[in-house]
Amino acid sequence: MLADERAATVERLEALRRGFEVVVDASVGANADDEHDPEGSTIAYERSQLSALVDQAVRHLGEIEGALARLGDGTYGLCEVCGRPIPAGRLEARPTATRCIEHAR
Repeated sequence: MLADERAATVERLEALRRGFEVVVDASVGANADDEHDPEGSTIAYERSQLSALVDQAVRHLGEIEGALARLGDGTYGLCEVCGRPIPAGRLEARPTATRCIEHAR
């Protein structure tokens, strides 16, 4: 499950980065004055949105890498606060969970 999620996240991250490059390249040829260019604010907005999505995907990839490391060292599925097992349902819903429901709040 984690390997599949990692592969999907890497693929999504690559697509987002390609999209970001397209928007940046488009803005190079556009008017640099976003305030007075009706298309400028749209380009700036798209660039901002894609940047946030890239950051989110990078964070998620880090969470997946952490879960894979915990799987390797035998601590996957254990709450990092209390050390008790994280319920299987929680791990199915959120495979990168590091805390049981009680300590996730």
